[in-house]
Amino acid sequence: MNRSKPALRRVAAAGAALVCAALVLSGCLYAQIPEDKASVTREPDTTGVADELMPFYSQTLEWTQCGTGMDCADVTAPLDWDEPQAGEISLALVRHQATRQHQGSLLVNPGGPGSSGYDYIAENLTYAVGPALIENFDVIGFDPRGVGRSTAVTCFEDPAQRDEFNYGLTTEPRDTPEWEAELQADQKEYAEACAANSGELLQHVTTVNAARDMDLIRAVLGDSQLNYLGYSYGTFLGATYAKLYPGRAQRLVLDGAIDPSIPGLDVGTTQALGFESALRAYLENCLASNGCPFNGTLDDALTDFRALLAAVERSPLRNGDGRMLGADTMVTGVIMAMYSQGSWQYLTDALTAVLQGDPSTMFFLADSYNGRNPDGTYADNSMDAFNAYNCMDYPVEDDPAAEDAAMKRIEEGAPTFAPYWQGPDLCEQWPYPPTGTREAITAPGAAPIVVVGTTNDPATPYEWSESLAEQLETGVLVTRVGEGHTGYNKGNGCVDAAVEGFLIDGTVPEDGLRCE
Repeated sequence: MNRSKPALRRVAAAGAALVCAALVLSGCLYAQIPEDKASVTREPDTTGVADELMPFYSQTLEWTQCGTGMDCADVTAPLDWDEPQAGEISLALVRHQATRQHQGSLLVNPGGPGSSGYDYIAENLTYAVGPALIENFDVIGFDPRGVGRSTAVTCFEDPAQRDEFNYGLTTEPRDTPEWEAELQADQKEYAEACAANSGELLQHVTTVNAARDMDLIRAVLGDSQLNYLGYSYGTFLGATYAKLYPGRAQRLVLDGAIDPSIPGLDVGTTQALGFESALRAYLENCLASNGCPFNGTLDDALTDFRALLAAVERSPLRNGDGRMLGADTMVTGVIMAMYSQGSWQYLTDALTAVLQGDPSTMFFLADSYNGRNPDGTYADNSMDAFNAYNCMDYPVEDDPAAEDAAMKRIEEGAPTFAPYWQGPDLCEQWPYPPTGTREAITAPGAAPIVVVGTTNDPATPYEWSESLAEQLETGVLVTRVGEGHTGYNKGNGCVDAAVEGFLIDGTVPEDGLRCE
């Protein structure tokens, strides 16, 4: 049998930024920011910098006001860190200066890969970090290379092409050679567009290069060491930084960790199991609430949910804008809602509407995941950057036995999502070979690094946080018991106190601290 790889559904671990984009109706509010302050510029830190990198590390930032309480600047970085004279790229920064006392900069990454750290801070400051961090640090949002306002990856430029790639229905029956060939042709067209429209940048969009960029940002901000808060994929970026620059990693918090040692096949498999677990938790909650579209036991609700997916697969629903809701898009919408327990009511509304033949709310959730605006334009390039990073970071895997074992795990542990999780791997069509490796990160010589994990996190399962904390020689694990993706600034005072005490005062939490 021609078995497709369970690689099509490697889910964006985009952290709180992606959740916030989806939950406009649930009260994810823009920050209330103080009045404009005079911009502060400090001398760059050029200690130990090689001569060929000095033009980059010695640059002086030109800050300009870009909103109430915010100022912005661009950093010039090498296109290729191995050949720094081969070209340049631009990195976009936004800064909210400390409101009480200045303890240096705190760089924040919301995840992805591909989410905009610039937008995360500029638009959602108090969602990204708590008041104590705002008081004590210059909070810095930045778009990594390939993302958003920085020199960015571009694939399909026409929104209609992006719609077809994200939402289009296949003409062949699922899990057949013809279906796989149709998807591979679509992926090839997409990858060729990424190469044509992104140029030389595409092969240099890697986490290692982004971590080197982050050290450059640290230096031009005038900090001798890095303070950092990374969510989701941002944990991999932060751990990579600690691996490359252990002596400069001052206080790092890695929330909702990715395990850097596991291959891409295992990432997709573990995420499938995580979303199945989150779905079960959602359905249990739904059955105990008013207005749930399902009845009976949890098993009854799962059976009905799977039947609904199968029905949409057989007979897609037409949206008001002409798009058709098939099972894959419905799965995307469901996944979007699993990132935060606060969005479960919107999933209930979406499922109720689908049962009535109305796909609009489910499209709203899927559009939020894909960064699509109500007018049909796209807000950002987050999914293009997501694909670019993953295809360069994860080595090619071609082990049929491992693929079959992974699919068996998904079928047994995630039977709801299993039919929609498999498919050809986009990265097989990528125009450049991957340069990343999958291995444990130990970061010997780094100061203590705090890893935060949530017990029923679907996007970055708890076991990954346990693993990363164990790998890091100075790793300290803090556990949030609960639902949803990431743990800090989610209303758990125990987690918040541990993170803020560490970042502000240097108080290292007890390893294994468990926050109910």
